[in-house]
Amino acid sequence: MEIIAHGIDLVDFPRIEEMVKRHGERFVNRIFTSSEQAYAEANKNGIEKLAGRFAAKEAVLKLMGTGWRGKIAWTDIEIVNNPAGQPKVTLCGEVEKIANKLGIKHISVSITHTANFAIASAVAMAKKE
Repeated sequence: MEIIAHGIDLVDFPRIEEMVKRHGERFVNRIFTSSEQAYAEANKNGIEKLAGRFAAKEAVLKLMGTGWRGKIAWTDIEIVNNPAGQPKVTLCGEVEKIANKLGIKHISVSITHTANFAIASAVAMAKKE
């Protein structure tokens, strides 16, 4: 596999917390899949988990060079953990179409947290010809 793109994003927890307080379920349902929401709800640091997934989604959009626009939905990108706890990226909808056009075969993502911030790094890989 060959690395073809990289994206990174930093999210301030209070920003996500404010959006959840201000817009409630409308915000959460627009941004996060039901699996992502369940993961956050199952943890005592739910806002931290949502912020990490938000940062990961932004990092994925950055590596694609699109940002959030057009027909892209936030839920076209899902970040769930495998049984070992490693975050995994699943794409669908418009984002999956863009990834296919770019030749992206796999996206690896890493998420970390501090007291107030979540940062995510995403790397897109393609098969060598």
